[in-house]
Amino acid sequence: MQTALYPLKFLPLYKNVIWGGNRLKELGFNYDPLPNCGELWALSAVEGKESVVANGFLADNTLNELIEIYMGDLVGDKVYNRYGTAFPLLFKVIDAAADLSIQVHPDDTLAQQRGMECGKTEMWYVMRADEGARLISGFRRDTDEEEYRAALSAGHLTDLLHSELPKPGDVFFIPAGRVHALGKGLMVAEIQQSSDCTYRIYDYDRVDKDGHKRQLHTDEAMAALDFRGVGSHASTRYEARRNESITLASCPYFTTRLLALDSPIRKNLEDVDTFVVYMCVDGLAAVRAMDTIVPMHAGECVLVPAVAESAELFVEGNATLLEVTIDTDGWDDEERGEALMARFVGEG
Repeated sequence: MQTALYPLKFLPLYKNVIWGGNRLKELGFNYDPLPNCGELWALSAVEGKESVVANGFLADNTLNELIEIYMGDLVGDKVYNRYGTAFPLLFKVIDAAADLSIQVHPDDTLAQQRGMECGKTEMWYVMRADEGARLISGFRRDTDEEEYRAALSAGHLTDLLHSELPKPGDVFFIPAGRVHALGKGLMVAEIQQSSDCTYRIYDYDRVDKDGHKRQLHTDEAMAALDFRGVGSHASTRYEARRNESITLASCPYFTTRLLALDSPIRKNLEDVDTFVVYMCVDGLAAVRAMDTIVPMHAGECVLVPAVAESAELFVEGNATLLEVTIDTDGWDDEERGEALMARFVGEG
């Protein structure tokens, strides 16, 4: 079984949304005839939106089907024992031609109380940012439900929220419960728990093509919100080093590292007990593992199976990759989800 596996590349899934743009074509994707393609799902096991393998003899199989067959060889024994055939992460590229709604995601406990499998903690890596483009992440200062409701009712919610003018390469960790929104002119890579649950708080009173406002989730969001302030900034502070791994985010659900490359490197994966996903966020690159080489451009992912002992990364000129794994240390002694206390690297 082990010899049958190889690095997997997937067909993209596209989502037409009211705020979407058309800049994903600039990365090399073709999603005609969608007029407002705001989301590219690069790697997904969300029900009804499962990624399909694009390369090799396993092509045309879904990620979920392969986990059923290869189990821990593909995702890692600990990951399989915990999540079964449900791949735990979702990888997207988001192109905002207009402001996204102000929103919040539930944590695991709340999500499970409401009949969902898990909550949604996520992170953004800013791929492109127009001049003046802005995003929201958290409250400016500690607030409470009463102040929040008053501001929302009066149409002054944004007065309470922290916003920043990001630039390409900026990173924002968005734990479940943090109010947030992407602004017009931003393109980001998003790594998150495998959940499609969003509670929409405010949508700027805009309407769809039929003249209808989108549904808001005011009451559902109230129980999910973390009212603590984020301080003077919400972005992750880090210093990129050429051809070295730099940790951007680490939490119970994923660990993401940055690789800014201008020459080939070899990664020893013998001590990594889960899958590894390489997501290209700039330039052209290739992954070679298990006697297979897979090229990729910005917005694409390659999943290296857990049984791979090493991977070589190649670039054409300069390229930037995100390396995503799951840190399973301590899983034997911890319960799933909220019992795992998050440690946020670089948050705030």
